[in-house]
Amino acid sequence: MRSGDSVRSTGRRAFLAAGASASVLVLAGCIPRDPDSLARIANRKAQEQSWAHYRDAYGLVTDEPFQIPAVNLRSVEPKYFRRPVRNDTGYPPGTLVVNTKTFYLYWTQPDGTAMRYGVGLGRAGFSWSGQGVIQYKRQWPTWTPPDEMIEREPELAKYSAENGGQQPGLDNPLGARALYIFQDGRDTLYRVHGSPEASSIGRAVSSGCVRLLNQDIIDLYNRVPDGSRIVVI
Repeated sequence: MRSGDSVRSTGRRAFLAAGASASVLVLAGCIPRDPDSLARIANRKAQEQSWAHYRDAYGLVTDEPFQIPAVNLRSVEPKYFRRPVRNDTGYPPGTLVVNTKTFYLYWTQPDGTAMRYGVGLGRAGFSWSGQGVIQYKRQWPTWTPPDEMIEREPELAKYSAENGGQQPGLDNPLGARALYIFQDGRDTLYRVHGSPEASSIGRAVSSGCVRLLNQDIIDLYNRVPDGSRIVVI
């Protein structure tokens, strides 16, 4: 090799090495180091984990008499998904608390927390508030519309008490579970119950009852014993 070629070869190696070092520096510069960027990355990862959790919590249910479809999570505001929160209701453990302004239902627990659920509520003129007890619970209940409802909607007469009510199923307005609210020993005719209508959560749409997603009412049913106090505020 001639001396000129040797010089050129040495210069080329030095140039390539310098370029590689510069590339490493550039790539290193692409990695965010400021706290805000790191916080955004952490939040994004947390959100991805949360969505994975909710997909499991609100997924297809196959171990019931009727197969419950997965909830379309985009139909529900994320704040209404079931989650444990601090008990700020002011009520003692073992109380169901329904806040009609926030569309939340709380099941208060001994450790100072509460399990919170999003709910749909009754339209103006049909809502109910007060205190009562969960007299009893039913899995896949029969629905019997009260006489007042049948008077407003005569087409519901086929589901009257005389006709045996509407049989359990995915189309039944009470959904997969129902908790029956009594006051002073009398049936209020209001229920805490399930619903397949995800878009109704967080809204006032039903005829007075407190509705939860079917996946949520199953979870709540398993927590709440007969005789539990309920407060609707």
